[in-house]
Amino acid sequence: MSTRHYAHWPRGLPHDITIPATSVYVNLAVSAVRYPDKPALVFYDTAISYREFLRDVDLLAGYLQQVCGVRRGDRVLLYSQNCPQWAIGYYAILRADAVVVPVNAMSKAMEAEHYAQDSGAVAAIVSQELLPYLQPVLGRHALRHAVVATYADYLRVPTDLPVPEFVRAAPAALAGHGLHAWRDMLAAGETPGEHEAGPDDWSVFPYTSGTTGHPKGCIHTHRSVMHTLVTGCIWSGVHPEMIALATLPFFHVTGMQSSLNSPIYMGATLVILPRWERTMAAQLIERYQVSTWTAISTMVVDLLANPDLGKYDIGSLMRITGGGAAMPEAVAKSLFDRFGLTYLEGYGLSETIAPSHINPPQRAKRQCLGIPICNTEALVVEVGGTRELGTGETGEILIHGPQVFQGYWNQPAATAAAFVEIEGKRFLRSGDLGYVDEDGYYFIVDRVKRMINASGFKVWPAEVENMMYAHPDIQEACVIGVPDPYRGESVKAFVVLKAGSRGSVQAADIIGWCKASMAAYKVPQKIEFRDSLPKSGAGKLMWRQLQEEERSRAQ
Repeated sequence: MSTRHYAHWPRGLPHDITIPATSVYVNLAVSAVRYPDKPALVFYDTAISYREFLRDVDLLAGYLQQVCGVRRGDRVLLYSQNCPQWAIGYYAILRADAVVVPVNAMSKAMEAEHYAQDSGAVAAIVSQELLPYLQPVLGRHALRHAVVATYADYLRVPTDLPVPEFVRAAPAALAGHGLHAWRDMLAAGETPGEHEAGPDDWSVFPYTSGTTGHPKGCIHTHRSVMHTLVTGCIWSGVHPEMIALATLPFFHVTGMQSSLNSPIYMGATLVILPRWERTMAAQLIERYQVSTWTAISTMVVDLLANPDLGKYDIGSLMRITGGGAAMPEAVAKSLFDRFGLTYLEGYGLSETIAPSHINPPQRAKRQCLGIPICNTEALVVEVGGTRELGTGETGEILIHGPQVFQGYWNQPAATAAAFVEIEGKRFLRSGDLGYVDEDGYYFIVDRVKRMINASGFKVWPAEVENMMYAHPDIQEACVIGVPDPYRGESVKAFVVLKAGSRGSVQAADIIGWCKASMAAYKVPQKIEFRDSLPKSGAGKLMWRQLQEEERSRAQ
């Protein structure tokens, strides 16, 4: 492995670090001992201290164990927008020695059922507005219990902030077997058993899609989760007095690690925004003197485009980090020129529970993945092979380090295909094409896998196609990515309608159905009807041909 990137290493940081040999839950317990009365979470002006945070975590952990029957190693779904209950639920599941299965809050019924069935989850923590998508699954497969959270339960003080209706909504009556109200759970006063999970126990199964179109669970241990959250803190100089703004969804590994777990490890304060809203973000930065913010590039673009941004003092911001999609050069320059801030880009996967690469704070390059972080090695090799390529040569990025996952849940073939051994070390095939420059910085060029990157969210065409085939009027569908000036890429679907539906079904009808059936970022923005789709001699859809046709049109 080349070490030329060491010349640009963050000052004072060793190349290899020692990670605490504990469960991730212990991070919260330690911070609660150190800073019991300090605000851990802030939610629309309601501050929750570390003492209160830990108390509610332990009560929920006890309830999961004593009432819901959760045992060591069991999977528990966590399905809501960003809120105090998400953070409490995450640490409570870990306190119960169980495994967090974060569910994308934009998922609908078919997607929620896949998470439940595939993971074998025995319980769920779900917000009340998402309960209708999960309740039909309750009692099926292994899922027997759901603790239902109402966001308004943590609106405990008056506020002049514009609280959205879905956050202000009062608790709804629960009807059905296996449902438990959050308030009743807290009032039950259950006590958890002794905490037994250690660094090598399973901790989190974030789901990522594969070329089969079916989301796969990435098996992470407490050790792998601990590595990126601790490294992220010391790499960027996070300290206990920092105030972090959480706008990235916690179900996403970057939001989970940078916006939730890292501040809690350091004993910092986390200001939570359930959904992105640029004016509210600016308001919160000013009101709470936010000093650190992890955001995808589209959030930064939107914030800077706000004509009212000048009304707010965001001068407290000291660092903005992110990844998922490259920051446009013009936007990065505007951010620096207006506020003196450098957008610190990084790179990671669900399989690496966030970063494998981050730009050095003192020498960041724009539209760059950065350099391999502590204890991490990376290579660029010829696609499909193991021969390391030279400076500037494009190939597949491989990753080796303690943050790399154990494998895909119940997917031995996919796990085997994801790894390659080089000189006795197990490297993850990232599926991304990139190159290394003369300084040892990594840049991404394209993707080996068939994947669409819409505002940092990964969209797998085969998964969208599978769901679209459930439409009663669709005979065939093929999904590709098309350039989008705001999202980076958007989803386009080529559709062949059934004979009896041609002429009567419009593109708007298909898009409307998709909006009701799948997460918003997966919904095709464009529909093109065709009489037939190109196929290979083996009968497989030739999606590459459609992709090339689309690119030719765009030129």
